[in-house]
Amino acid sequence: MPRFMIERNFAEQLEVTGETALAVKRINEEEGVEWLFSYLSADKKKTYCLYEAPNVEAIRVAAHRANLPADVIIEVSDLRPEMFN
Repeated sequence: MPRFMIERNFAEQLEVTGETALAVKRINEEEGVEWLFSYLSADKKKTYCLYEAPNVEAIRVAAHRANLPADVIIEVSDLRPEMFN
């Protein structure tokens, strides 16, 4: 399945609870989207999230339903140092 990096910008510092994360996971599953992991900026106002999804539209729909921004969505592929040894 294609992988996508999502940049999310938040007006306030992001505070994620277990309940919130489970709600997002449930919505994602309904849209065929899987949240793999995220990086949170030091100021807690930006995340970079790696997802697997059938397409960009599925990510946009899931983000809208979860009331999350999805400011930039780009399709990505793996590139690791060990691939060049």
